[in-house]
Amino acid sequence: MKKIVLATQNRHKVREIKKLLRGLGIKVLTLDCFPGAPEVVEDGKTLEENAAKKARETALYTDSWALADDTGLEVKYLGGKPGVYSARWAGPGCSYHDNNVKLLRELKNARGEKRKAVFKCVMALSDPSGKVKLAKGGISGVITENIRGKNGFGYDPVFYIRKYRKTFAEMPLGLKNRISHRGRALGKAKKLIMQRLAHSG
Repeated sequence: MKKIVLATQNRHKVREIKKLLRGLGIKVLTLDCFPGAPEVVEDGKTLEENAAKKARETALYTDSWALADDTGLEVKYLGGKPGVYSARWAGPGCSYHDNNVKLLRELKNARGEKRKAVFKCVMALSDPSGKVKLAKGGISGVITENIRGKNGFGYDPVFYIRKYRKTFAEMPLGLKNRISHRGRALGKAKKLIMQRLAHSG
């Protein structure tokens, strides 16, 4: 494995993942390096299905190792929603802000423990033939009553970690990467990558 393609065009995810993969001696590429790469339709019913599909299709198209993720926010009061639909919960073409506004509106009558939520991430690593292995991570938090912080993306401004008394959007990137759902899943995926490097070496 000399290179790996990140199966996303989300520049925020690319930034986080590249930082966490630094030092492995692998060239990290993005889909921008492959003009004409087809957009993968995320029609899976679970985070696992979507992540695996993105990694597999990207690996087959690029003939390279590929790493993909799918992330979901599950809110207790909403019965686990938005879940697999987190990125597009406010509708087609919605922005991060649109999703946050909808979430706060849905929780306007929820107080205390009812605002508990879990952020989950599934990382999928595919070899060039399309064989996939999964790594998962999660973190518990609480949904704030207002948007807080200017860092991060997605639901970061409303996802509050009691231990640090901050939302993800109020944290420096280094801290967020260390404790976040994506950081935890990627830490496990990194071990899979290192195992492959050792095997190929």
